[in-house]
Amino acid sequence: MQQWNGESSTLSQLASQAFLRQCAAMKNGENASVLDRLLEPITRCLNPESAKALAELRADAVAQARIDELAEKANEGRLTAEERREYETYVHVGNLIAILQAKARLHLKAAGAA
Repeated sequence: MQQWNGESSTLSQLASQAFLRQCAAMKNGENASVLDRLLEPITRCLNPESAKALAELRADAVAQARIDELAEKANEGRLTAEERREYETYVHVGNLIAILQAKARLHLKAAGAA
């Protein structure tokens, strides 16, 4: 199994929360439409095998340990400016991956493979 973000991981939780906030903020449809247009070429490339691989993507142990370390420091208010930028990058990437994984799961559901 490939790795990026586990369902119980801190990054996954942050990404899910941020994704839900982003979805709520995009109720007007303008931002959602742009995001959908940007991601549509990726979605069109999915077949059941690639969609399953994307849906199962998880962080490796080293990356997850670093994310967890930064999350703990963030919760305690101890991040340096450099660590904050690093952590924010992980959160943004995690958001994008979460969106792509949601699209992959929808693709699998539509194909009857979920």
